[in-house]
Amino acid sequence: MSNKIHKCIIIGSGPAGYTAAIYAARANMNPVLFTGPEPGGQLITTTDVENYPGYPGGIGGPEMMEEFRQQAERFGTDVRYEMIAKVDFKTGKNYHTIWTDGGDELHAYTIIISTGASAKYLGLESEKRLMNNGVSACAVCDGFFYRGKEVAVVGGGDTAAEEATYLAKLCPKVHLLVRRDELRASKIMQERVFKMENIIVHWNTQAEEILGDTKVNGVRVVNSKTGEKTVLPVEGFFVAIGHKPNTDIFKGFITMDETGYIKTVPGTAHTNIPGVFASGDAQDNVYRQAVTAAGTGCMAALDAERYLVAEGIE
Repeated sequence: MSNKIHKCIIIGSGPAGYTAAIYAARANMNPVLFTGPEPGGQLITTTDVENYPGYPGGIGGPEMMEEFRQQAERFGTDVRYEMIAKVDFKTGKNYHTIWTDGGDELHAYTIIISTGASAKYLGLESEKRLMNNGVSACAVCDGFFYRGKEVAVVGGGDTAAEEATYLAKLCPKVHLLVRRDELRASKIMQERVFKMENIIVHWNTQAEEILGDTKVNGVRVVNSKTGEKTVLPVEGFFVAIGHKPNTDIFKGFITMDETGYIKTVPGTAHTNIPGVFASGDAQDNVYRQAVTAAGTGCMAALDAERYLVAEGIE
């Protein structure tokens, strides 16, 4: 254990964490950033990013996150490739304590949480094999690549309904695969789905296998009531069965909603714990975009800096 109290520790990387680090480092907060199990977050599994400003020709997700990391380190961020296993945000002092998975104990006056959220998948071998080659968990991110092509969306909640209606504006036919005989989506989202003539809803239907060697060229589905199997000739397969925020280690300290997303004070990155801030997909269950994550990372760093000034910590 070190007796040093850091001005700022950032838990998690990705657009939110690295942006927070850039701003915190430029404010002489000497941030320490712990990357977590996936340095760069969800973007390291994204082959093409074309909707982030400043990259007119597009960029690969891993390359983009490498540039973010280099920029953070350029200003003095201490990037550590470790996971945080435990936290104590109720020390009774003006600092917080965290422990790495290696057992190291660290203290900080401010903590910025940017642990993100992980998309839920079906668990099919073909789904994993064809990821980013026709399989996606974000229509807003990747729908552009499937203009004029037939696609499928799996899910029955608001996310699936939203993804399907978004894709229906780009694609001639959208197959919505619903494992039950009804949608779980809100009434307004259901109405939007049913109004779109090019959305075909397949009730009591599950994806059995995504077809294709190097890219998606179809999906074999099975009707759970009849057992009938059908092949749909799609070129895109969008999984929309939800996300899980990576916030378990903060439970008991941080106020969250029923699904685990961190609640922040509206218009800020403040959590219910003084000196603890949240950014990125760990607190955003609506937009979930790299650019919005980066924006909240900036907010978290600025809020943390102002907190230190207000507390008289230099």
